[in-house]
Amino acid sequence: MNVEELVRDSLRDLAADQEPAAPGLADRVLAVRRRRRARTFASVAVATAAVVAVSVAVPQLVSGGDDVRPSGTTGQEGSLPQRTISVGNTVLAAYYTTDTRTRVKDGWIAERTYRLLDLKTGRYKKDARWSYVAVAPGAKTAAVLERTLPAHRIGLLDLTTGKIRQWIPLSVGVGGLSFSHDGTKLVATTYDAHPDLRVMVENGDSGLDPALVEGATSRTGFLVWDLVNGGGAWWQIKSGRDVPSRADFTFTDDDQALYAQVVGGKDGMEEFYDLSGKKITAPAMEKHLRWDVPARISPNGELAALGLTKEVNMGKKLPGKSWSSIRNPLTGKEITKVRGGTLLAWVDDKRLIAWERTTPLKNAGYKDRLVLVTIGSDKAVPLSGERDPDDGPRRLAWEPVFAER
Repeated sequence: MNVEELVRDSLRDLAADQEPAAPGLADRVLAVRRRRRARTFASVAVATAAVVAVSVAVPQLVSGGDDVRPSGTTGQEGSLPQRTISVGNTVLAAYYTTDTRTRVKDGWIAERTYRLLDLKTGRYKKDARWSYVAVAPGAKTAAVLERTLPAHRIGLLDLTTGKIRQWIPLSVGVGGLSFSHDGTKLVATTYDAHPDLRVMVENGDSGLDPALVEGATSRTGFLVWDLVNGGGAWWQIKSGRDVPSRADFTFTDDDQALYAQVVGGKDGMEEFYDLSGKKITAPAMEKHLRWDVPARISPNGELAALGLTKEVNMGKKLPGKSWSSIRNPLTGKEITKVRGGTLLAWVDDKRLIAWERTTPLKNAGYKDRLVLVTIGSDKAVPLSGERDPDDGPRRLAWEPVFAER
């Protein structure tokens, strides 16, 4: 059965139970295929008593130009982006700051505050309703969780109106969300307790002050939700001591498996599971990747974004320069280097959005900002104002959420 037949049959089956679909629903569902190479569309024909079926109109991808739109920053918001940041079809759809000041019995909770792109005004607007936000391909729909985690329902938020289009009730507690690259599935990572709990530890005779660190993980598994047909299934995953407190599952590049962070002998370690909860070896295209380098595979599948490989200090008054490794995803062999300290998102097969350091700090480290970098070029085009990664007191150390539109 091809994609068109699958969508047509699914819509026919749902018609008796749902309100009339909006015009062009089938076209929007079929259109939500990423700009990268063709992918295999696999339906998830599963059901469980823990969830109820829902039909979701997945937003249509809109072709964009090669325009570069950096953001301006004004007023008391400091480094926080105010206006749309986008390059081509890649857009900063949201970002969040984190504040650890909520006291609970066992410690403190690191809570996120999101600012979502208002599609009408082109500005980022604070929305304190949500503890977790994942943006779907198309950048018009977000999956959201309410303030108290673990949450027992998922909201599908219309980013055009700011209103919830559908609630998905669950019998398991959810703490993290991620869309598949083709926009047809959503994975929800489940937890028994808040995944962002921080506990205070003493540093003994080291002379260092007590510090807040992650608590033990309470992750229980994941649920894969089918956004086209409705329904999903929860799979229990036993989490060992090598799993951090928050270890959310994310789809692999081909949407056929999931990965999450583990703590081990090297940076960026990952574990992989198939969509039925079975642990598997790393797929060939993913085995050399790192969870802490979000860009991962290029749209054409020929390049892999890896970590920082070279730095040059330009002095106290001038920003340094950083380069990251670009490798063959199958062999892990380096092909070239590209500017940027952390590669965040591919714009096309040659350009990426990255963090790049700017102003040196008095103690150690650097402030940084979003930049556009290009393979084969030494330039780093600024996209945002400076960010201080250690800016705890002012709580302006923000983290980006990118999407394709």
